[in-house]
Amino acid sequence: MPSNSVQFHRVLTAPPERVYRAFVDPAAFARWLPPNGFTATVHAMDPKVGGDWRMSFTNFSGGGSHSFGGKYLELVPGERVRYTSKFDDPNLPGEMQTTVTLKAVSCGTEMHIVREGIPDVIPTEMCYPGWQESLLALARLVEPTIPQG
Repeated sequence: MPSNSVQFHRVLTAPPERVYRAFVDPAAFARWLPPNGFTATVHAMDPKVGGDWRMSFTNFSGGGSHSFGGKYLELVPGERVRYTSKFDDPNLPGEMQTTVTLKAVSCGTEMHIVREGIPDVIPTEMCYPGWQESLLALARLVEPTIPQG
């Protein structure tokens, strides 16, 4: 794996289509992606290849925020999401790419995430705690099956 990259592996007890939807539905994305202590606002989300997305995280205790966004490069429902992201802050230069691969397994979905191109000023080890928090929130969102009615 190249430097400035992180990767994650999870098995979720939810179908791949539901996990995929959590990456392309604005309300879902805003609910699970921000790490602990942050809220999120999705400003734009056009989930189609070439479509843009844009959001911001706000520090709930301190009030500071940062925004970022990018383009969708690949969308295969229930199987794959690949997108770019770039921070608005010029002190965090470069373009990152996130690839999410989903595979149906007997108990739900096997998920692999690779995030590449993390800006040099961000130590990659600092990415792991936040993403781990986000992935726990993702599981809490997608795993329950709540009957309608």
